[in-house]
Amino acid sequence: MNKKQFFSLGLLMISATSVYAEQIGSVDTAFKLLGPDHKIIVEAFDDPGVDNVTCYLSRAKTGGIKGGLGLAEDTSDAAISCQQVGPITLSDKIINSKGKGSVVFQQRTSLIFKKLQVVRFYDQKRNALVYLTYSDRLVDGSPKNALSAVPIVAWGKTQ
Repeated sequence: MNKKQFFSLGLLMISATSVYAEQIGSVDTAFKLLGPDHKIIVEAFDDPGVDNVTCYLSRAKTGGIKGGLGLAEDTSDAAISCQQVGPITLSDKIINSKGKGSVVFQQRTSLIFKKLQVVRFYDQKRNALVYLTYSDRLVDGSPKNALSAVPIVAWGKTQ
């Protein structure tokens, strides 16, 4: 296998396992004369491991010339809200996770070293899914984080 085929295969594997967020909207937070303005972007993604859970993220997006070229580092500010949008059935892997989180979403927030992540935990005692968003870097991460909990309730049943 030559280098070009190997690289193409690697990109295909990365894209096949990635969860993409759909942009819902954005607001400008600072005017930049050259390049795009600084923004807060609102995005939605569906949990790839649990049907009928949708998470909404708001995150800072750096503008200016560097931001427009994809060279700027976004701040670690983010918020998350997740909701049940239909009946939820949990896999045995999630039920038996024993406090180990699963990464359900990642997005690059700098050219190489920084990314925003969403990790799902299962709280068996309260029958809830807990989603934590935070930003990390190769060397040091940020303590800024946000949390959302989704209680798993019966869906569509009338009493």
